[in-house]
Amino acid sequence: MKKLFAFAQVFLAGFTACVVPPSSREHAALDKDRVNAFADTHNGKKVKLYTLRNKNGMAVEISNYGATLVSIHVPDKDGNDGNVLLGYDDVNGYYNGKSYFGCVVGRFANRIAKATFKLDGKEYHVPQNDGLNSLHGGINSIDKQVWDARIMNDAIRFTTVIKDGDNGYPGNVKLTVVYSLRADNSLVIDYAATTDQPTVLNISNHAYFNLTGDPSNTILDHEIKINADAFTPVDSTLIPTGELKKVAGTPFDFTLFKKIGKEINQQDQQLIYGKGYDHNFVLNTNDGKSPVVEVIENKSGRKMEVFTTQPGVQFYTGNFLNGTEKGRGVSYQLRTGFCLETQQFPDAPNQPNFPSTVLKPGETWKSQTTYKFSTIK
Repeated sequence: MKKLFAFAQVFLAGFTACVVPPSSREHAALDKDRVNAFADTHNGKKVKLYTLRNKNGMAVEISNYGATLVSIHVPDKDGNDGNVLLGYDDVNGYYNGKSYFGCVVGRFANRIAKATFKLDGKEYHVPQNDGLNSLHGGINSIDKQVWDARIMNDAIRFTTVIKDGDNGYPGNVKLTVVYSLRADNSLVIDYAATTDQPTVLNISNHAYFNLTGDPSNTILDHEIKINADAFTPVDSTLIPTGELKKVAGTPFDFTLFKKIGKEINQQDQQLIYGKGYDHNFVLNTNDGKSPVVEVIENKSGRKMEVFTTQPGVQFYTGNFLNGTEKGRGVSYQLRTGFCLETQQFPDAPNQPNFPSTVLKPGETWKSQTTYKFSTIK
């Protein structure tokens, strides 16, 4: 019982799913309103909102629609609560949204060139939903499905099955994503997948962060450090060329803390292609124990560290936000959120020098990513 008090509270569809009560009636009413805004039935399955809380005042809202991170509330250096995620105000926003706010993306996250790849000598064609390329698994993929959910003490486990032939990919894939909230303000995401046929797989979370807690602010003054000596350059359609290019001497050198906006508008061909940063960084370590990315927002004092067992991270600076997506009382404008999508390399099925993304029957693919929050003075 003490462990329950020491870790997270979990709320399900308006009632408390563990013994720790809300801190106040006002807070309970807010939870109820939020739950109602995300309660629905979609394709015959119930959509629900879940909340994980810890004793430090950190709270994470997650929907089983797309296994989506809806909000992450963490205190600033003065102890004031703030939501550091971009997102919509109700489930309808996620039904209709096009920016992948907070959802799990796959079966192949990021891009596949010309929506075509070969596996075991057979050519597969997947949806062209990003110009001539395929993006984030295609159309109505796992980000637009209702997942099964199971409440655990300090975690929520989501499962779904991606059927053979869905969006053109082979194999029935069983996918599990577990969100855990730790006492040290770490949000841990554990992924696992199996298949009954050889397939390709790349799973990630597409959360947009703004550590100011105010999404009307840009993220250009955030300072970021990425433990990567190389990145994968892209062509004009954002498909990797296959090169692993050193970051030294380029605007992509974040080996020391640097403001996101310092060089984002330079006349660098890669920045022109991406309309900013929208590139995969080749991580120097992926042991899950050392931070691969650190981000600081000095006014709020918030700091975020990213740990992962994945070989790459897509650093994206909200270059396609243009005010058409709305939530939290604002229209999300250019560069008001950034993503750090831990991943396998984009277009890996067509890039023989990239780490393989092939998953075979009898194998279990696993990865872990952690977002840890703290404050600086």
